[in-house]
Amino acid sequence: MKIFSTVFFLLFVIIIGIIPFRLLYLISDFFRLILYYIVGYRREVVYQNLKGCFPNKTEKEITTIAKKSYSNLSDIFIESFKSFTMTKSQLIKRYTFVNPEEVAPFETAGKSYILAAGHHGNWEWSSVSAGLQLKNQMVGLYKPLSNKYLDAIIKRSRGRTRTTLASIYETHKIFSAYNDQKAAFMMAGDQNPGNIKKSIWVNFMGRPTAFLNGIERYAREYDLPVVFGEAHRIKRGMYTIHLTTLTDTPRELPRGKITLLYAQKLEQIINDVPENWLWSHKRWKMTLPEGTNVLG
Repeated sequence: MKIFSTVFFLLFVIIIGIIPFRLLYLISDFFRLILYYIVGYRREVVYQNLKGCFPNKTEKEITTIAKKSYSNLSDIFIESFKSFTMTKSQLIKRYTFVNPEEVAPFETAGKSYILAAGHHGNWEWSSVSAGLQLKNQMVGLYKPLSNKYLDAIIKRSRGRTRTTLASIYETHKIFSAYNDQKAAFMMAGDQNPGNIKKSIWVNFMGRPTAFLNGIERYAREYDLPVVFGEAHRIKRGMYTIHLTTLTDTPRELPRGKITLLYAQKLEQIINDVPENWLWSHKRWKMTLPEGTNVLG
C-alpha cells in the first residue's frame, strides 16, 4: 500500500510539474470548490476560529475571509507539489528573501540562529528556498511521514536546496549536534501544543492561547538569536519574505518573552491579511488551567 501511494504521489508530482503556473491555479480554484462546498473540510472549525478571533466582524465578512482562506489552502497544496520540479532560479524568483542582510551579522560571525515562522502564506516553500538565499545551513524541524518512501523523497527534495530535515522527535539531539556549526533552525511555533504542562500561555488574537515552548527553550539554552520570517503573497505564486530579528539576546529576556514577541508578530500579520493563516487548525481546543499566568 505504501509503495502504491508513493507511485501515485510521484505521478501527481510529474503531472503538476508539467502544467504551467497560469493553468495550475485553475486546478487550485477547482480544488477549493471541492474543499469548501462539497467536502466541507473542517469548515465548522474555520468559522468557529474566525468568529472567536473577530467578534466584531459581520457574518458576511467572516464568510469572505473563510472562503479566501480555502483559496490560500488550495494554492499552498498545489504549490507544494510544484516545488518538487521547480528549478532553483524559479524558487528564488517566486519566494524571495528581500532583506537577507538582517541575518548577515550572525552568518558572518559564524553564529547559528532560529528562523521562526507561522502557518501564514506559503510556509512550504520556505524550506526549499531559504537555503538558496541565506548562507547558513538550513535545518528544518518536521514531523516524519509514516510512509518511509515518501519521507525519503521529501528529504531528498529539500536537500537539493541546502535544507536538512530533522525529526521533531529528536529536536534536542539536533540542536546539540549542530551546536558548533553555522546553522539556521527553521521552526514554526503556532501549532497546538501536545503537552499543556509545558505550554506558554499568551493573549493571542484576543484569546488565551497555548504556545509551544520549543523556540523559546532552544533559543535560551543555546543562546541563539530568533528571526521571524514574514511571507507576503504579492500575487498567486509570488511571495516576498521579510526578516525581523525578535531578539539577539535571548538569555537576557524573562521566561515567556520570546514566545510573546513571536505571538505578537504573528498576530500583526494575521490581522493584516487574515485569510492567509491556517484557520482549519484546531488552535484553541485547550482550556486555560486555573491559576495560569497569561502573557500580554
